[in-house]
Amino acid sequence: MFKVVSLVLIAGIMGTLVGCGSTPPSHADAKAEAAAQAAVAEMTGEPRPAPSGSSAEKPPVRGGKEPAWVADPYTAYSKNDYVAAVGYGSDRSIAEKSALVSLTSVFGQNIKSQLDTLSGYSESVTRGGTEVSKNSSVKNAITIIVEMQSLVGAEIGEVWYDNKRTYYAVAILEKANASTIYPDMIRSNQGMIDELLAMSAQDKNSLEGYSRYQLAAIIADANEVYGKVLSMVGNTSNIVPADLKTGNSYRLEAANIVKNLPIGLVVTNDQSNRIEGAFADVIYKAGFKSGGTNSRYMLRVKVTLDPVEYPNNTNKFARWVVDANLTDTVDNSILLPFNINGREGHVTLSEAINRAVATAEKKIGDSYGGVLSGYFSALLK
Repeated sequence: MFKVVSLVLIAGIMGTLVGCGSTPPSHADAKAEAAAQAAVAEMTGEPRPAPSGSSAEKPPVRGGKEPAWVADPYTAYSKNDYVAAVGYGSDRSIAEKSALVSLTSVFGQNIKSQLDTLSGYSESVTRGGTEVSKNSSVKNAITIIVEMQSLVGAEIGEVWYDNKRTYYAVAILEKANASTIYPDMIRSNQGMIDELLAMSAQDKNSLEGYSRYQLAAIIADANEVYGKVLSMVGNTSNIVPADLKTGNSYRLEAANIVKNLPIGLVVTNDQSNRIEGAFADVIYKAGFKSGGTNSRYMLRVKVTLDPVEYPNNTNKFARWVVDANLTDTVDNSILLPFNINGREGHVTLSEAINRAVATAEKKIGDSYGGVLSGYFSALLK
């Protein structure tokens, strides 16, 4: 199993900002370093460091006369130095969240949905939905990268209460700090993509390989968001946002892998190949080919049908069980176990068995697709 080093953002940013040797850091360096630490704290969910010389982590709620920034945030925050937006709500928390949402929308209509998509994917990664995510370093790194509710580096500048029922907040992103932070994040993410995809042709054409490409696509999605921010703040530090490889380009390669990655299917004790047909249909809809008995990945299914009799009941019953294991033949490991069972009855045993098989077919069609899509979550979305 490959190893991905945990996010190197802190080291990369601090190395860039602080420099080397014994040269004292300038005021600008110290300010940029503090901004980088705040961004990292926001990414990791840790408390943001307080500004130098102050113990307050949040600006105080002010009252009195309505400040000019409520109507136009750029009266208080110059467009040359900031991107700003105002939000409001019935309490401080709602107002601040509203302001951050408004700030993200400044960068494009779809940037908020992109952030939501990244956050949602992070949840599936941390649950271990893919082969690659079983590596703890990958899980930690991906979680740090994508679990964002707002833009990295964004903060609340001021909060005002109208003394009636509404709170107002202004969210700001300092362009100079963004120009320092975001290029480093993009480079760090690209380094992680490069490491994810550093594998042999044999490893690439495997379930693990296709999972790696799906994760690379998500990291590239994050870089697309960062690139949009850089495009607006001006100084891109030699990053060309238009040249960043898109997540969809990695998804296309993942799709090409899966098209040429057959899953063998062997079913024992089948009735007229109906159970085999049900599984084959799910595999096909998932984008895979149903391969022969020599495929690396085999779906081995065992069907059990037993008659059951009940005293004082003239009907005949059949108990059915379907056990299916998706297996990697390289080491015979079971990647995905699946089991369903039930009982059906009728006046004749043959019809009870027929109903049992029909019920099993339906349950396979209804549930196995979801189980398989959970295992290959990213590709099947």
